[in-house]
Amino acid sequence: MKGADPAWSDSSAMFGLQVFGGTSNPPLVQEIAGTLGIRAGVAKVERFPDGETLIKLEDDVRGRDCFVVQSTCPPVNENLMELLIFIDSLRRASAQRITAVIPYFGYARQDRKAEGRTPITAKLVANLITQAGADRVLAMDLHAEQIQGFFDLPVDHLSAIPVISRHVAGLGIEDGVVVSPDVGNVKKATVYAQRLHMEMAVIDKRRLGGDATRASRVIGDVNGKTVLLFDDMITTGGTAAEAIRLLRRHGARRFLVAATHAVMAGPALQRLAECSVDWIVVTNTIPLRPEVREALPRIEVLSVASLLGEAIRRIHLNLSVSELFNNGAGGGE
Repeated sequence: MKGADPAWSDSSAMFGLQVFGGTSNPPLVQEIAGTLGIRAGVAKVERFPDGETLIKLEDDVRGRDCFVVQSTCPPVNENLMELLIFIDSLRRASAQRITAVIPYFGYARQDRKAEGRTPITAKLVANLITQAGADRVLAMDLHAEQIQGFFDLPVDHLSAIPVISRHVAGLGIEDGVVVSPDVGNVKKATVYAQRLHMEMAVIDKRRLGGDATRASRVIGDVNGKTVLLFDDMITTGGTAAEAIRLLRRHGARRFLVAATHAVMAGPALQRLAECSVDWIVVTNTIPLRPEVREALPRIEVLSVASLLGEAIRRIHLNLSVSELFNNGAGGGE
C-alpha cells in the first residue's frame, strides 16, 4: 500500500500535516507518524491534583492540517475529556483543520433508546466532539455504522477486516467455518467467510443483560470443524464464552476469536481463559494491558497503523478515502 503512491516518499506533499496523540495509546500514535514519514507532534498533558486536565501544545499549529489520535477506551470519561480538550487547544491555536482520529469510539453501544427514560449517549458524544471544534472524524469499526450519522460533520469509517482476515488466512486453517455470534453480526461474518473462502454458521442468541447473554441454537454445521468467531469488540467476553460452550456441544473442536477492539473489561479474561480458545486475534486500537497477556498468552495483536496512516495521508491530500475500501484495504465515506 505504501509503495503504490509516489506521494508517500514526497516529503513536500506532507507539508503542513501534524499528527498529535493523547495519552490513551502513545505507541499507536508513534507508529502512525512513522508510516507517514513525519515526527509526531509534541504536547504536554498534565493532571491537576483535583483531576482536571491541562494540555499545552509544544509545536506551532497555525494554519496546519492537524490530526489528533485518541481512543476513548477505559478510562473512558478521562480519555474522552482529553480528546475534547485537545481539539479545543488546536482550535484556539489556529489550526486550519482538525480531524479527530478515534480508533476506538467509546459509548458506541448506547446508540438508541433500548427502553424508556434512557439517553442516546453515542449521539451526545458526537455532539461534544463537534462542539469542541473538530472538522471531521476518522474512526474504525464503529459498533453500529449508523453512528456516522450522529455527527454533523464528515466521517471516514475504516474497517480492520482486511488486516484481521489476512492474518487469519496465514494460519493455514483448512477445516474452518465462520460463525456469526448473533444474527446482528451476520453481515460482517459473511464478509469474513467470503474473504477466507469458508462456510458460515449463525448462533441464535438472546441478551439477558449488560454483561450476560444466552446462546440457544446453531444454524449450520460445525461438527468436527475449527470455528472462527469475529466481532467488532471483546468487552466482557460473554458473547464468545457462551458461543464456544454451545458450539462445543455441537461438536466443534478448535476455536479462534477475533475482534478489532480488545476492551477486555470485567470478567473477560477469566471467561476467555476458561474457554481454552486456541487463537485470540485483536488489533492495537486499544493498548493491551500487561495482565491481558499474562491471562491470555496466545493472544495476537495486529497493527492498524498503516491503515490509519494511509487514511490520514489521503485526507490531508484531499484524495478519496473510499479507494481504500475499493482496493480491499478498508472503508471510507
